Amino acid sequence: MKHLILGGARSGKSRYAEGVCSALHQQHPETELIYIATATADDSEMAKRIEQHQRRRGSEWQLRECAVELGTALSACHDQSIVLIDCLTLWLSNCLHRDCWPHQRAALLNAVHAFEGTVIMVSNEVGGGIVPLGQLSREFVDQSGWLHQSLAAQCSEVSLVVAGLPLSLKQPI
Repeated sequence: MKHLILGGARSGKSRYAEGVCSALHQQHPETELIYIATATADDSEMAKRIEQHQRRRGSEWQLRECAVELGTALSACHDQSIVLIDCLTLWLSNCLHRDCWPHQRAALLNAVHAFEGTVIMVSNEVGGGIVPLGQLSREFVDQSGWLHQSLAAQCSEVSLVVAGLPLSLKQPI
């Protein structure tokens, strides 16, 4: 299963994704439950957010931190795993700042295509507002939209979370 979960800031998308993963893990307790975190604690506010996410998860989760080489990190997971990647837009920002986006984007798309386990990906939907004024901001919005479209095409499920409530955009046939 491949599931893309989109939503705005503080929409409840991460909590929803963790719940989906936990329910799948209860059905298949023999699977590994892996959380690939892309955030880096560059300031105290982000460190606090990361700490809140860590406290919310149980000890059954294996944490793997990956700021840039997400395709490699996913490829290293066993196909019998349930993998949660949170958050693709933080990862995109990391890649844009390191000037490695095209390569890392291709690597992730290839890894998602090849992965035979369950992967659930969380990302911020940022394309619903006005067009940003700055070039880097416009590039970020454009690239996140194109990434979401590419991943949605590969996923059997796509959800949009608003106010903690998931709306199914794509379901398995």
